[in-house]
Amino acid sequence: MQDLGRLGFSEDQATLLDVATSFCASRSPMAKVRRLIEDETGHDPDVWREIVELGWLGIAIPEEHGGAGLGLAEVVPVMEQMGRHMLAGPFYSTTLAAQALLVGGTGDQKRVLLPRLAEGAIATLALCEPNDDWDLGNIASTATRTPSGTLRLSGAKRLVCDADAATHIIASVLLEGRPALVAFDRAALSPEALRREVIVDQTKRSYSLTLDGLEVPADGSLDPDRAAGALQHIHLTANLLAAAEMCGGTQAVIDYTLGYLKTRVQFGKLIGSYQALKHPIVDAYVGYEQARSHLYSAAHCFNEQGVGEIATRMAKAQADTAMSFAADRAIQFHGGFGFTYDCDAQLYRRRAIWHASQYGDAGYHKAKLADLLL
Repeated sequence: MQDLGRLGFSEDQATLLDVATSFCASRSPMAKVRRLIEDETGHDPDVWREIVELGWLGIAIPEEHGGAGLGLAEVVPVMEQMGRHMLAGPFYSTTLAAQALLVGGTGDQKRVLLPRLAEGAIATLALCEPNDDWDLGNIASTATRTPSGTLRLSGAKRLVCDADAATHIIASVLLEGRPALVAFDRAALSPEALRREVIVDQTKRSYSLTLDGLEVPADGSLDPDRAAGALQHIHLTANLLAAAEMCGGTQAVIDYTLGYLKTRVQFGKLIGSYQALKHPIVDAYVGYEQARSHLYSAAHCFNEQGVGEIATRMAKAQADTAMSFAADRAIQFHGGFGFTYDCDAQLYRRRAIWHASQYGDAGYHKAKLADLLL
């Protein structure tokens, strides 16, 4: 049984939570979130520069590579507040790319690329195949060695977040029949290689990527002996940070709904006084508290073999369930207006659907947990 005392905030987490709460609230009001939906880039470059100056990109990067030398447990409160205020930007993508390098990169790649990411260079991962399998080891894209020693890539990727803004991309391929990760510069792509995708969460930017014909220097390959472990680490890290963003979003949509229940009058009474609305919003809050407890439990034991995976899958499953339920109730409680795009509850519901589609929904993780626990 886990030590319940470990579920409290560390001093670093508490500090980051306080700073992130005020920063995200001031930099990402809902009116700005909606404005950025119409922006091609999808995020505010000035806010991104401020995030870099705060050192958030280097939180989980070791000091010898220009980071703060903390861990993913300290990234979680930042991600949670970004989700609470729907702060747009490539923080999630870049953090995942840094983790891929940390776990799967060569010594030279870490020395060169990690300091760049800590200083604000944007990076992303291209892992999703047209088969839409959440198993990152099910790879169809390939890399073959050319006579000159370069790697020639072939295949297609989907749901590559922030690819157009990225300077570095890390893609999964099969190299000599084995999973491998290959890093290359965004500038190496032809203009037609990237195509923006229409996705359910329009506060995010996603692209399809064609790898056909792309040649990468031999030193672009990450350590092939660590590729399988890196893919597993990426999978769990992505789910941990997604759970954090969803917990923040769940808190926000509950607050949004409560504000409506406390002001909307129907038949001479505040609608929040009706039991038919009281009970579901309480259920939503209970689900949120359960999800947040799972989240910080997973954050604290993430690096523990076996236990970390179980806790992370529990956190993602509960966060998916909690946010979906809270956002659904918000839409229904707002009546006809709730079913229009002008209602903010729509943005939270779409965010829940997006994260359910990335790296596994609640049902997928529960199935994995059954194998791990039984």
